[in-house]
Amino acid sequence: MQTGIIGLPLVGKTSLFRVLTRARVDAHSAPTQMHVGIARVPDARVAKIAEVFKPKKVTYATIEYVDIGGLQKDREKNSASLVPLREADALAQVVRLFEDPSVPHEGPIDAMRDIESVEIELMLTDLEQASKRMERLEKDLKKRKEPLLETELQLLTRCRQALESEQPLRELEFKPEEQKMLNGFMFLSRKPMLYVLNVGDEEAAEINRIVEKDHLEKLTAKPHTAVVPFCGKIEAELAELSDAEAAEMMQAYGLAESGRDRLIQASYRLLGLISFLTCGEPECRAWTIEQGMSAQKAAGAIHSDIEKNFIKAEVVNWEDLLKAGSFPAARERGQVRLEGKEYIVREGDVILFRHAG
Repeated sequence: MQTGIIGLPLVGKTSLFRVLTRARVDAHSAPTQMHVGIARVPDARVAKIAEVFKPKKVTYATIEYVDIGGLQKDREKNSASLVPLREADALAQVVRLFEDPSVPHEGPIDAMRDIESVEIELMLTDLEQASKRMERLEKDLKKRKEPLLETELQLLTRCRQALESEQPLRELEFKPEEQKMLNGFMFLSRKPMLYVLNVGDEEAAEINRIVEKDHLEKLTAKPHTAVVPFCGKIEAELAELSDAEAAEMMQAYGLAESGRDRLIQASYRLLGLISFLTCGEPECRAWTIEQGMSAQKAAGAIHSDIEKNFIKAEVVNWEDLLKAGSFPAARERGQVRLEGKEYIVREGDVILFRHAG
């Protein structure tokens, strides 16, 4: 899974990237330079099961983050810098809410103005792409009438009308066949959006009330969006500390969990993702799949041959397995279920796949 980090200049995008990926970014790098890094998805279940099974290897699920740098007052440059985000599954827009005289900002802090400014850039890029394709379709349809091309033109006409009305495509409802047709365009304003509200450290204790406090409730009502308040300055300090020191610092600020963990978990929920686990002597591992996926499809996350030659899945809840201490002990307790290919995998399932490979 890949998430693109966007926003205006000097809002804390690269700081967020460093916190999420633990990557070292050159402080003197150009503000428009792109960075790519991998973040480990926090999962206490993997660590606890690994303590029991003592595998040779422990592997967590991961998310790739792409930081493209700040958007400028230049349509041509912005259009070029946004291209790498077409491959992203979701976007995370960092929104400045902190006051800091040492970090310049044009005009007063205004979250909604900044959000709309970035959204317009995304929509203009999509509008340009849709218009070019429509011109080509209209030329082709003059030569020959083809139902599929006519359907595509009608769909893009609807998209263009929404974009011209400053409505991002993620707010539109599409039928499954329309979604399939649109997937190839990789429209930016259609991607799920995570708003990361970067607040000052003096507001850390009230971080769960930021949305209400700053009158940003309408963000939470938007379809295919999520909102996560985040204190970039504190999180940057936490990233440099040991687990024990970080826990002590969070307690001092009244934080129940790190913003990094909250942001990654919000990304999962936004994209409708869950994790199932596999464990044994060689490896304990978390696997990311879409919510509602069948056991046979989930097996494909491990290897296509396991999906193809799927027979059955032995399934046990991770807490039951932890208490039992092993798969054989859980079987004796009647906690391991034998499920077929149509079984819908649940969050926290530990699965042993039987296959004919």
